[in-house]
Amino acid sequence: MVFTAENILLVGAVLIFCSIVISKTGYRFGIPTLLLFLLVGMGFGTDGLGLEFNSPQDAQFIGMLALSIILFTGGMDTKMKEIRPIMAQGIVLSTLGVILTTALTGGFIYLLMSFPEMHLNMSIMACMLLAATMSSTDSASVFNLLRSRGMNLKENLKPMLELESGSNDPMAYMLTIALIQVVAGGSDFSLGMLARDLLVQFSVGSIAGYALGRLTVWLLNRINLSNSSLYPILLLSLVFMTFTITNLMQGNGYLAVYILGVVVGNERLVFRKEINTFMNGLTWFFQIVMFTSLGLLVNPHEMLAVTLSALLIGVFMIVVARPLTVMICLAPFRRMTWRAKCFVSWVGLRGAVPIIFATYPVVAGIPGSQVIFNIVFFITLLSLLFQGMTIASVARWLHLDLPSENESNEFGVEIPDEIDSQLTEVTLTLDMLEGGNRLMDMGIAKGTLVMLVKRGKEFIIPNGRMELKVGDKLLYISENRRDEDGDAAVR
Repeated sequence: MVFTAENILLVGAVLIFCSIVISKTGYRFGIPTLLLFLLVGMGFGTDGLGLEFNSPQDAQFIGMLALSIILFTGGMDTKMKEIRPIMAQGIVLSTLGVILTTALTGGFIYLLMSFPEMHLNMSIMACMLLAATMSSTDSASVFNLLRSRGMNLKENLKPMLELESGSNDPMAYMLTIALIQVVAGGSDFSLGMLARDLLVQFSVGSIAGYALGRLTVWLLNRINLSNSSLYPILLLSLVFMTFTITNLMQGNGYLAVYILGVVVGNERLVFRKEINTFMNGLTWFFQIVMFTSLGLLVNPHEMLAVTLSALLIGVFMIVVARPLTVMICLAPFRRMTWRAKCFVSWVGLRGAVPIIFATYPVVAGIPGSQVIFNIVFFITLLSLLFQGMTIASVARWLHLDLPSENESNEFGVEIPDEIDSQLTEVTLTLDMLEGGNRLMDMGIAKGTLVMLVKRGKEFIIPNGRMELKVGDKLLYISENRRDEDGDAAVR
């Protein structure tokens, strides 16, 4: 079955529906959601139900759209106060870490070619190209696993891993493009040119992302649109404009949209709730579309020929290349415990980004590019299966996990950032009602108001004479005051 204008809407809807339903079942068994999306695409593909999707160019375009949204949303959820203490570690991992991973893995692949049963026939630079496509941790996978499971980690590990995965794509992208030129026979390539291009990509991407981020915040807060639903759509257009403008300026668009998200997410915004809801839903939609499309693109029977070599390369990356890279990069940071470094070593997740980068050699017509694509796809499945399914267990084993923070409340009430106050939930116990069972008997402090009472499934707007019961949930709103020392205090 071939995609046509007549059936693409139905087929797309069926793929999305199946992905969501299967992900609900897989979540109960701890299977990463993104892995299930890939498997759905493979199940409906050429070797499955027969859908033919053989366009790496279209897959690249879908990946570009999806990664722009995923990186922006990940940046919006990143708090500067959390990443500031671990900025240096994240930058070292996202730059030097990518180079070391490429060198170590590329060297191992070249060694494997001496064994005929590996069925590999590549030059040393082609081996490095294969390694470069897999050298970055995948932002979609890291953001999804850490946040969908509500993981909370000690030693600022969560923001460090998110910063690394959100900012290491430019280095992997540049290495991939440069090595494609070398393998294709480019005579004007040099390490000096690579260093210059990397500097331009990082500099322009960072400056453009920050500048356009400040402009975006100013525009959103002052444009005064008549319909609040237009704000997230306006923001979406600015995300895509940032990506394309940065690329036209020879910068890295992926880095720019991530920094754009960090800037926007750490400023006060009008209609933040509507924007967050829209962007989170759009992120899930694009994750489904991207992973199912990549699943459709692969022909599983072609991976059989590279199964042994891909398995060895994948195991090497997981147990040797990633741990060795992390230990070298984080060696100067002596305050980090060995347990934290071990956990960072394990969270070297591969996902959509390596697969998308693996389509570039295919589009460029590099000899053996289909082998590269199949190996990368196999290793991505391996990484999501073993690392993705065990990330929470490894955190517990290393005693790095913390209780999940409950960022929402049962009442579904939020207050604007402009209001200097906070919401608190209290569940009444028998001891709390000893002084009387009416709200006026509770001795509520000045500056605090009980907004709602939840009793079972019923919501009640209270007054002072309301009789309370054990198990009632009270929603307080309290103003933030300053104590005598100038520190914020809630009274």
